[in-house]
Amino acid sequence: MSDGENREEQTTKKKGKKLPQGEMSFLEHLEELRWHIIKSVLAVAIFAIGAFILKDFIFNEIIFKPKMPEFWTNRMLAKFGEFIGTDTLKINQNPLKLIALQMSDQFMLHFTVAAVAGLILAAPVVFYQIWSFIKPALYDKERKHASGAVFFTSLLFLMGILFGYFLIVPLSIDFLSTYSVSPEVENQINMRSYISTVTSITFASGFIFLLPIFSYFLSKVGILTPKFLRSYRRHSYVVLLLVAAIITPPDVFSQIMVAIPLVFLYEASIFISYVVVKKREKRLAES
Repeated sequence: MSDGENREEQTTKKKGKKLPQGEMSFLEHLEELRWHIIKSVLAVAIFAIGAFILKDFIFNEIIFKPKMPEFWTNRMLAKFGEFIGTDTLKINQNPLKLIALQMSDQFMLHFTVAAVAGLILAAPVVFYQIWSFIKPALYDKERKHASGAVFFTSLLFLMGILFGYFLIVPLSIDFLSTYSVSPEVENQINMRSYISTVTSITFASGFIFLLPIFSYFLSKVGILTPKFLRSYRRHSYVVLLLVAAIITPPDVFSQIMVAIPLVFLYEASIFISYVVVKKREKRLAES
């Protein structure tokens, strides 16, 4: 190694940058990506097979439970409603009857639910594979600061899943299944529609809880700034309140319960963006 290259390497170390570990060709990058995808798919498949085998538990104790009066959230809201003297919080007190319209519906939905369960349970593995793929492209200092990325991403995603399942799903089931435009129309809920509602709300909640993670990476590459998030704060609050109003029964308490975590996530995203941008500006000033 020449003196110039040696000095450049030492400078790189001082700045906290990663050292070159061998350039990879485009095809080698594709090969690396392929193996990470294969590992992720295998993890999802393994958990999906387990969920498929545990059919009774997955359907009776997880998928269909939120529509039952004995579901934890339904019981707690009913007790709290009795405490404050209102019946508006007594949701899903009449078990919802589901129907299957086609012969293959139950069989095909068994596969669908198993795949969704596999995706949720394998999420930490998938996040780890994504992190393993992008990690070599980061500087040493960036790797150090993002060392807990997989843990926090998995934690936030699973927290969102639980939030959606235990709070938004039962509220949405009660509202949508009892809503009526006319007494002439009788609600006969299709099993496919019910499962689609439960899974879509749960997944959406999981991704919403990743807002701080998205804020971190978008701020890192300069796409998002705290100034932009602050300037659209009022607009975002209105959107969040509208979302909470749509997916909850028409009472203020339920809407506030859903809106508060969403507002907190937005404020956390502003703070994270501010920290990232300040660090980048400081680094640029020092260079």
